[in-house]
Amino acid sequence: MPREGAGPDFIEALARGLDVIAAFRPGVPAMSLTDVAAATGLARPTARRILLTLTELGYVRAEDRGFVLTPKVLALGVAYVRSMGLWEVARPHLERLVAGTNESCSIAQLDGSDIVYAARVAVPKLVTLAVQIGTRFPALPTSLGKVLLAALSPEELEHTLAEPSRSGLVPCWQPDRAERDAELREVRARGWALTDQQLAPGIRSIAAPLRDGAGRVIAAVNVNCHAAETPTDVLVQRHLPLLLRTAGDISADFARLETVPQLNVRTAS
Repeated sequence: MPREGAGPDFIEALARGLDVIAAFRPGVPAMSLTDVAAATGLARPTARRILLTLTELGYVRAEDRGFVLTPKVLALGVAYVRSMGLWEVARPHLERLVAGTNESCSIAQLDGSDIVYAARVAVPKLVTLAVQIGTRFPALPTSLGKVLLAALSPEELEHTLAEPSRSGLVPCWQPDRAERDAELREVRARGWALTDQQLAPGIRSIAAPLRDGAGRVIAAVNVNCHAAETPTDVLVQRHLPLLLRTAGDISADFARLETVPQLNVRTAS
């Protein structure tokens, strides 16, 4: 059955294929045909054909315990990051920020009510949550998410937070609307965000916005640490100035990148 609200140019088969890929959630590496059909709402024959097609294309692999995604799926996300040019711009700045703070630093963007990590330079330390490119967390209890949510209009904010999280993590901080709005007003006023074990115990971080040439917030960058090792005072007094400088440098470089003409050169075959 066609999706409600889909236009005449909507390709239902493509949408169903993406739904099958998205059905593989954190903590569920392998899924049976029945699992996939139930998670996507597809009939078993349809789910089977899609899984076999994805297997033929190399995005899914069949195993004794069911179907699993292959590393080729990462190419879909990497293509997005590369198309943004964000990683190429941010990498040297993130590396300098890590060297200056001796803490892990990341860049994330909004995807519904979640943040998704788009770039990261990590320091080997004891942490309570594993983070890598593509990891998603509920946006509101993270410093990265607070920065991104604070940049939305009131209507955009309500629409965004109405979407259910796909991270599978239940955060420690569960604010009511008044507390949420007060927190985001403070982030807007000071231009950066702090979280202290609101996502999970032991996680403390600060974040600042990254902007494009028009001044729009397109992502956020953070410094992340373990609460038992790095006091809040160190984060705010020592690391925050470095973070704000890094955010400004990345934003400036990204704005300059936008002004460079992009040439597509085709070679004769």
